[in-house]
Amino acid sequence: MKKALLPTICILLCTLCIVCVPTEAEAAIYEDTIRLHILAPSDTIEDQTLKLKIRDNVLKKYGALLENTKDMNEAKNALEAKLGDIEYDCNLWIENLGYDYSAEVTLSDEWYNTREYSSFTLPAGVYCSLKITIGSGNGQNWWCVMYPPMCLDASVSNNADYSAEERNLISNDTYRVKFKLLEVTSGILKKRK
Repeated sequence: MKKALLPTICILLCTLCIVCVPTEAEAAIYEDTIRLHILAPSDTIEDQTLKLKIRDNVLKKYGALLENTKDMNEAKNALEAKLGDIEYDCNLWIENLGYDYSAEVTLSDEWYNTREYSSFTLPAGVYCSLKITIGSGNGQNWWCVMYPPMCLDASVSNNADYSAEERNLISNDTYRVKFKLLEVTSGILKKRK
């Protein structure tokens, strides 16, 4: 009985590694994506409405900023150059809307769970984020994919500049199970740290 247990455990571990380790295309998605993440101060109707107004203003003024960037590094550099402007504008918009909050704007890496839409799924993992925190940031959040440009009027466009392999990966239903397993495994490992 003990002799059969070791090979069974090895097979199980190998299978788990194959299922949970990101493929080259999955790794490329993490490296080729910048998400816009906006956190509201609270879950009140007023604060959630404020979050959506800030979203609309940011997308209207800065949404086209990354349209002509050639790669992820150029997109990050373009955002880094505008961080102060974006934060200034967010604070101005908040003040003009009659709120007493301040906004903090950062470009950093953040963990996201798997996110499913009608036409595609993004795997769980760490992504670069343009993060806008309004006030305490304790309210529900909103996000979209800013690079490649997919935030259009707060909706998703199918014209993203992902490679054919990446587009197949995010739109293929068979990967959703793998993404969920990756999310669960990563969550467990994250809690142990």
